Amino acid sequence: MSAETAPPGGIRKRAAGERDLTRPPLPEPLPVPIYDNHTHLEFEDGLEVLDPRDSLERAERVGVAGVVQVGTDLETSRWSAEMAASDPRVLAAVALHPNEAPKLFAQGLLSAHLSEISRLASQPRVRAVGETGLDFFRTGEDGRDAQIESFEAHIDIAKGNGLALQIHDRDAHDAVVSTLKRIGAPERTVFHCFSGDAELAKICNDHGWYMSFSGTSTFKNAQGLRDALALAKPELVLIETDAPFLTPEPFRGRPNAPYLMPHTVRRMAEALGEPLEELCARLAANTEKVYGSWSMDEGAAS
Repeated sequence: MSAETAPPGGIRKRAAGERDLTRPPLPEPLPVPIYDNHTHLEFEDGLEVLDPRDSLERAERVGVAGVVQVGTDLETSRWSAEMAASDPRVLAAVALHPNEAPKLFAQGLLSAHLSEISRLASQPRVRAVGETGLDFFRTGEDGRDAQIESFEAHIDIAKGNGLALQIHDRDAHDAVVSTLKRIGAPERTVFHCFSGDAELAKICNDHGWYMSFSGTSTFKNAQGLRDALALAKPELVLIETDAPFLTPEPFRGRPNAPYLMPHTVRRMAEALGEPLEELCARLAANTEKVYGSWSMDEGAAS
């Protein structure tokens, strides 16, 4: 791994547990190139550790033309912006993860870190603020005020820079929706790793909010997600890996990476009863509408 591609502090690793740590083979290439609109190249998994650029090359070979590399703290947000500035296959999203907010607030650092996120958001190949939002699964009542303060600040940063907003929403659907309505959502708002049901899909349809589906939509026990996908307006559907997490079937539990996204796309096409080529073309168009062109010579979405 070269010094220029290695994240500060090195590649972060997932806990192994009892999982199969071998990396799945490359799937059949897609007929039309698409984009992974949420991934974490700095966070690896498995027995085979990939340099971020090797991961991108594998993705290209199967029809994943580019990714949005997502920050979760200052370190990974800075690195994401640097990767995007140096590689035409990468755009960046920068933010403080909602579970970071209570810790930073307790240390008196939340405001300073938000100021740095705002600075990073002005860079031309940073096209989103995220992942931000609310997580009531890992954060208790005593940390919710800090999460909401951070979420509201990220919304303002996104709107101030004309950027998309990538939302992390875990066990907090109602609070996320009420915050967006109260503060006013950015024009391009994305529910990353959409985890809602048909009711939330209807709300997103009504407000023009994008729903990004991940490998979880392929799980046998995820019929509710497939029902939401069927209900979602086609022009509001995106796709992601959230790698190295949420590996799609048939490799659930094994290391995930952007090159495995074709499995999710094919399952989505089956669920929708839609030709794969048509779905790929629409997903690519939707993604570029949210984030703009990946070309180094062209700008952000307008």
